[in-house]
Amino acid sequence: MLFVLKSGIPWDQLPQEMGWGSGMTCWRRLKAWHEAGVWERLHHLLLSKLREADSLDGSRACVDSACLRAVGTGGKPGPNPTDRRKPGRKHHGITDANGLPLAAIVTGANRPDVTQWLPWVDAVPAVRGKRGHPRRRPQRLYAARAYDSKACRKALRARHIWPVIARRGTAHGSGLGVYRWVVERTLAWLLQFRSLRVRDERRADIHEAFLSIGCSLICFRRLISLC
Repeated sequence: MLFVLKSGIPWDQLPQEMGWGSGMTCWRRLKAWHEAGVWERLHHLLLSKLREADSLDGSRACVDSACLRAVGTGGKPGPNPTDRRKPGRKHHGITDANGLPLAAIVTGANRPDVTQWLPWVDAVPAVRGKRGHPRRRPQRLYAARAYDSKACRKALRARHIWPVIARRGTAHGSGLGVYRWVVERTLAWLLQFRSLRVRDERRADIHEAFLSIGCSLICFRRLISLC
C-alpha cells in the first residue's frame, strides 16, 4: 500500500515479490480497512503519542487547501478554476502550530474554501495522551482571506476558537504568513506522494484512505525524530 501511495503505479503492476499475491488483493484490503476506520484510528493514535511527547501544540491551528488534477473519473471531482476547468479535486487540511496534520478531507476543486472549512474543523479528533480531558479545539485558528466570512467567524467563536483571518478587500501583507506557512508545508509534503499528487484513482474512498495514510506518515516521521 505504501509502495503504491509513494510511487503512484497501477495496482495491477504491484511487484509480486512484495508477497501480497496480487495488487487487487492489496486494493481490497485498503478499501476494507478504510471502511472499518483503521486508518483514521491509526492517525488518532499517532496524534496521541505526539501529545504525550509534548510535540503537539494546540495553542493555534492553521487551515489551507491545495488543488490537484483528477485524471480518472469518479467521486468528488469538479472543474478546477485554476487549471482551465479541467477535472480536479482539492485537499483541505488543518494542522497544529507545528504543522502536524490534525484532519484532512477531499472535495471537488470548484468548492470554495469558505464553504468547506468548518466541517474539517469539526473533524479534528479529541486527542488524548495526557491526563485530563482530551484536547480537541485549538485556542486560535489562522487562515487566509479566502476563508473570510462573518458566518465562519461567528461559528468559530461559538466553538470557543478565536479566528485570526485576513480580511477581504485589504492590502496583502497581513503578516499571518509567519504562522500559516506550516500548513502550506504540510500540504506540500502530502503532494510528494505520487498517488495524492495526481488523482488517477477512480474511487473517492480509496483516495481518502491514501490521504489519511499520508497524514499518519507525516505524524510517524515526527514521532521517530523525537526518539
